Amino acid sequence: MNTQKRRTPFIALALTAALLLGACKDGSQQPGAMGPGGPVEVRTVTVTAQAIQLSEELPGRTSAYRVAEVRPQVGGILQKRLFTEGSDVQAGQLLYQIDPATFQASYDSARASLARAEAAEYSARLKAERYRKLVRSQAVSVQEQVEAEAAWKQTAAEVAATKAAVETARINLGYTRITAPISGRIGKSMVSEGALVTAQQAGALAVIQQLDPLYVDVSQSAGETMQLKKRFDGQQSGGHPQTEVRVLLDDGSEYPEAGSLEFSDSTVDQSTGTVTLRATVPNPAGELLPGLFVRARLTRQQTQQAILIPQASLVRNNRGQAMVMLVNGQNTVEARLVSTAQNVGDKIVISEGLAAGELLIVDGLQKIKPGVPVKIAAEQPQSGKQPAAPGKPAAGKVE
Repeated sequence: MNTQKRRTPFIALALTAALLLGACKDGSQQPGAMGPGGPVEVRTVTVTAQAIQLSEELPGRTSAYRVAEVRPQVGGILQKRLFTEGSDVQAGQLLYQIDPATFQASYDSARASLARAEAAEYSARLKAERYRKLVRSQAVSVQEQVEAEAAWKQTAAEVAATKAAVETARINLGYTRITAPISGRIGKSMVSEGALVTAQQAGALAVIQQLDPLYVDVSQSAGETMQLKKRFDGQQSGGHPQTEVRVLLDDGSEYPEAGSLEFSDSTVDQSTGTVTLRATVPNPAGELLPGLFVRARLTRQQTQQAILIPQASLVRNNRGQAMVMLVNGQNTVEARLVSTAQNVGDKIVISEGLAAGELLIVDGLQKIKPGVPVKIAAEQPQSGKQPAAPGKPAAGKVE
């Protein structure tokens, strides 16, 4: 009996200790609760507005600045091909020679007809001038004088007609020499010597493409185009402001020559809902070829002030809305919805919801929740260096 009485205080003491230990464990598992050392320690940065260059990366395809299909304007047997396939040619350079024999004969015949017509006109003119004098002395009748004048005018008209025929024959003779209409790179010849070609035939003899400069055609949805215009302040006179275009190749390298945005199409493609943007890029060495799939980075040359925050500090609630955690004036956590614009390296542009000077929590997010007191550790400085490559927003979630 005495032994049982002695055990009772020990059992009560053990139960009390177990209850206290369980209470401590339950309290430590509550998120955002004040720890035994006081408020939760977090790291922050002061939100600042920075001068940045807004950019946008879009898929696109290169195309030739000018394209000319070489076709014959007269028919005949092709005598010579006078260029090297795949070489650069200059405007006016001789490419093909068509047999000129029949055209030379037509030209010579037209010139002979002109000489005959000029001789007839000369004779008729002298006769008309002589009859003008004779009609005064009534040596010839007025009717004869009128007929002489009419004959002179008729021969003069024949001279004009034969001159036009000579010019036509000369032009056709010149068409037997097929020259390059533009400067550029010529492709393979679709015909060889000895082939019969016809005037205005459907198939081209060869194709010339001007490769310097080169077009980069970019397709973008109509909605994104409107957003791009807003970001680039496209309401200025003349459409787009000065916008630099950089071409990114398949291997990830950047083409060294910078281009410029020329225009955006004024209509939306009804089948795809996209708008075409066209940029011009210098191509002096001919490294870029038409038809390449590339990515075009459009960067406005003017800078503007924008709020940039680390992507790691951006979280999302259970609705998928972007949020940030701030330290307010009472040193407690404040959750705030924000609107994001675009990624700039490992940072993201905030278009709405933040102001310069606010304290943004960047570390310790997993230990806090709205309304709990926090202690600010040594503040991290915002990096002033702009990253070169765009990143992706953080995918954290806040319940």
